[in-house]
Amino acid sequence: MSLCILQPLRARSHLVRIVRIDFYPIHSSPEGPIMQRLSTLLALPAFVLASAVAQSQTLAPETTSQIDKIFAQYDHTDSPGCALGVYQDGHIVYQHGYGMANLNDDVTITPETVFHVASMSKQFTAFSILLLQQQGKLSLDDDVHKYIPELPAFGQRITLREMMHHTSGLRDQWSLLGLAGWRYSQDLITDGDVLSVVTRQKDLNYKPGEKFLYSNTGFTLLAVIVSRVSGMSFREFTTKNIFAPLGMTHTHFRDDHEEIIKHDALGYEQDGPGKPFRMNLTNFDTAGATSLHTTVEDLQLWDENFYHPRVGNAELIQQMVERGKLNSGELQDYASGLSIGTYRGLPTVDHSGGDAGYRSDMTRFPEQHFSASALCNFADTNPSDLVRKVADIVLAKELKPVPPKSAKDTANAALPPLTAQQKQAIAGNYWDGEDQFAKVIIKDGKLLLDVNRDDWHELVQFAPSHFHVADEPWGNQIDLHFIAAEAARPRSMEQSFDGGKSAPFQSVNPAPLTAAEIADYAGDYTSEEIDPVYRMAAQNGQIVLTRLKSGPDALRPAIPDVFVGDIGKIRFTRDPAGHVSGFILDAGRIQNFRFTKKKS
Repeated sequence: MSLCILQPLRARSHLVRIVRIDFYPIHSSPEGPIMQRLSTLLALPAFVLASAVAQSQTLAPETTSQIDKIFAQYDHTDSPGCALGVYQDGHIVYQHGYGMANLNDDVTITPETVFHVASMSKQFTAFSILLLQQQGKLSLDDDVHKYIPELPAFGQRITLREMMHHTSGLRDQWSLLGLAGWRYSQDLITDGDVLSVVTRQKDLNYKPGEKFLYSNTGFTLLAVIVSRVSGMSFREFTTKNIFAPLGMTHTHFRDDHEEIIKHDALGYEQDGPGKPFRMNLTNFDTAGATSLHTTVEDLQLWDENFYHPRVGNAELIQQMVERGKLNSGELQDYASGLSIGTYRGLPTVDHSGGDAGYRSDMTRFPEQHFSASALCNFADTNPSDLVRKVADIVLAKELKPVPPKSAKDTANAALPPLTAQQKQAIAGNYWDGEDQFAKVIIKDGKLLLDVNRDDWHELVQFAPSHFHVADEPWGNQIDLHFIAAEAARPRSMEQSFDGGKSAPFQSVNPAPLTAAEIADYAGDYTSEEIDPVYRMAAQNGQIVLTRLKSGPDALRPAIPDVFVGDIGKIRFTRDPAGHVSGFILDAGRIQNFRFTKKKS
């Protein structure tokens, strides 16, 4: 299932109640032969790489003043915030802290503050695997079962390369743990817990190499492989072979949740503007997919290693940015723990991360020898957007101009108000065929949108039949296009984000469930792959799912025997006599997860 641009509206109610933001939408796909340009770049001498943007080792005061304005909303003594690092031609040209690392004790954020950077960790895990390959101790094309024989065979060969590129088909560990009743940030999660749930799986999401679907499991298993092959813990290996040689003295993979880390930032969340901040911390002893702790100062040393390798060599660096490939030959935008893309016409290499109250991003512009990193301890920040705004300022002369506002962006001022009939033609239920169920209603003369839960957002028309989502920071990047019914086609909705590819939603009008239908669905369901019982119960004419350590989930009927809820898409199965016998769950990064109905 592709990323849906309505997904941000569901971020606080993740389908398995484990809230993670592993990466933000990539701003565009690669333009031109990026890999060839990166290869050429690696071979250039340092003086050729020098950019016209920064002739000194610091940015001009007027430039830093502009940058500070980007982070001004976080630069308060009663708010969490971010640390920023700006790197140019091998130097830190600007670094600054905004907001507080610890609200309890009034500790400010500085460039030396240590942050949990979540999925930014993955590039270091991939680098470790490539180091071991360079040493002749493994190959990217080895089968994972060679190193982790306890992993089920699945009837498929799964390579380390496929795991690094998110094409392995392995179900995601966080989603699996959520289904099994684990509560993110509340229950301690260890490598052993991940291995326990992963080794119980009976199936993959898809045949390895067939698709791209982000999976944290692959990177946790890669870290396990590093440990088993090297004879060291993953933390020891990365410290000895990466961090210490580069001088990254404030960087390590945390594998002990009770460890005290000096200058560590606490993570925070907030229910809404003006509401009190609450701590939201990680609580796991698992590394590889996550758990790197670092600073914006240390990240500059890592960034520079991509231009002048002190650890690894040019060949290894090139392997880091080689894009993954599907069995069909189709190239992906994901490389080895890094995303390859463009921003305003310039090639980029980046990765973002999010766990609990932490958000992070580092974006590299390799042709300009320029990078920026933003490490934040507030869940509502978007570091990917922040670092691109920094690039807008520093690389202003090299970035392609932002296109002038089109008629589409300004037309709403001239559009006549929608008539009641036009609003009625839009209102209704829409389903993406997977796990997103959108509902549009009319209330007080306004069109309101809800996706999977009771969280309504006003729709604002900006062009005929095109709407943005109001009252959300990213709402003006969402384009909902409602298409009227025609003779051979029912009405539908297409949705896109920031000008990207549209995703279709079909109009659905499920009939109310009868008492007999509800009774047939009701009951207890179990799976061989997890322990908890899933209970379907009748409540007020609805089917409500209850499960371990999760609140009730009222399922919405989409088409016969298919329902959508916070958990994802549920398709009930029937026996030869026509009675409900179980269901199959598709929950984002978990597909074809089977449950059997217990006989009463």
